[in-house]
Order: sequence, then structure tokens, then C-alpha cells
Amino acid sequence: MSLPVRLEDSTALVTGASGGIGHAIVRALRARGATVLASGRRRDVLEELAREVDGVEPLVADLSDPAQVAALVFGRRIDVLVANAALPASGRLETFTEEEIDRALDVNLRAPMHLARVLVPHMTQRGSGHLVFISSLSGKMASAGASVYNATKFGLRGFGFALADELRGTGVGVTTVFPGFIRDSGMFADSGAKLPRGVGTRTPDDVAKAVLRGIDRNRSEIDVAPFSLSSGARAFGLAPSLVAGVNRRLGAKDLAARIAKGQRDKR
Repeated sequence: MSLPVRLEDSTALVTGASGGIGHAIVRALRARGATVLASGRRRDVLEELAREVDGVEPLVADLSDPAQVAALVFGRRIDVLVANAALPASGRLETFTEEEIDRALDVNLRAPMHLARVLVPHMTQRGSGHLVFISSLSGKMASAGASVYNATKFGLRGFGFALADELRGTGVGVTTVFPGFIRDSGMFADSGAKLPRGVGTRTPDDVAKAVLRGIDRNRSEIDVAPFSLSSGARAFGLAPSLVAGVNRRLGAKDLAARIAKGQRDKR
């Protein structure tokens, strides 16, 4: 069994750090004593974060560019990776261009895989390290209007679970985190879409706490969602057609369309 990483002695790379969820993860890791490399596309936001939080180094990178992905880890010792960056990729398939599909795959799936590919040999050599992949409940439960996003997040779940099994006994842990609807910031909040009454949300800080819990306890998968949503995702694994039918009757298609409209310019 892998021993937990001592965060107070570690260096963590957090991608997608210029968004609200990334901010929360960076602050949580710093509160535990980790030095944090905060990666994102918005230099001004990252530099402001570094001014506010001591021990944070801003690294500007576009994860759709393989050269910039490689540069993030070249020559650096990294004990913890939190692959948080993602593009919304919401909408019906025919509304995407070829370039938009490729970009979603590059940022949401290929970049985490390539970062892990480079870091794993060094971590296993040291006998210590942890990889955290931020997926989504959309990586456990597919729905109309999110086929591209579902593909990237299902892929990240499969990659994370298999990699955890590959690395068992090496001292390197792997955790995949599955947020549901996150309020205040993040892709859903930015879309401006309103949820049906009774559908619960969680906060960016809840995601950050899950990241820490995954590292401390070497948990392979953690949901960050109310029981009604997380149980629905589990039921989907057993009876996908049944759950999809229920979701349609509850208005899932209309909600997906509203989210896609609010995220269209962020693909």
C-alpha cells in the first residue's frame, strides 16, 4: 500500500489554477505546507494568486500545445500532480468543429496522460508521489448534449483507475475526483445555467478537500456531489438506459442545452 505524501515537504503542480476551483486547490495545498506550481493560461490571474499566497509559482501554459505541456515538468521535481485543467466541451456533437474536438481531447485527456507519463518514472524511482485527476460525474454518467465532454471525462476515469492499479506497490498513489455541479466558480457556475429545484451543489473548497483526502488516504475515487447525484451516477453503471430515461423525463436535455449555450465561447 502506498504511504501518503508528506505535503509539507512536497512540490505540487496544479493545472487549471487560474480558475476558482484551481484557486481553492492551490490554497488548500499551501495551507498544508506544499510548494505549489500554479499553471494556467491567464498570466494576470496567476500572478495575482502568487502575490496573495506565498509559496506559489505561476506557470503560464496552454495545455492544448504539447510543447507547453512538456515544458511544465521539464527539469522539475514534482511530488504531486493535480490535473485540474479542462474545457467545457458541452453541446451536441454536430455543433463542434474538428479543431474544437481536438482541443477538448488535448486539454481534458491527453495533457493529464502526458504529464503522468513523464512524472511516473521519477516518482516510482523515489518510491513516493501522488497523481490526482479532476474528472466529473460526467465521467460516470453520460447524457445527451455532452457527448464530447463525456468522452474526455470517461476516458480520464478509465486512465486514472487503471494507472492506480499499475502503480500499486510502488509508493505512488492515484486519485480521481468526480465533482458534480459546483457553485460559485467553475465551468457550470460560469455558464449561468439554473438547476432544477432540489438539485444540490458543492463548492470549490469541497473539491479541494477531496483532493487532500485522496492524497492523505490514497483513495482511488472520490465523488464531490450530493447523494442524489452520486447515487445516480452509480446506478448509471448498473442500468444506463434506465437512468438515461429518468434523466430525460427530469429535463436533462433542456439543462444540457442551457449549459452548452453558456459555455459555447469557451471551447
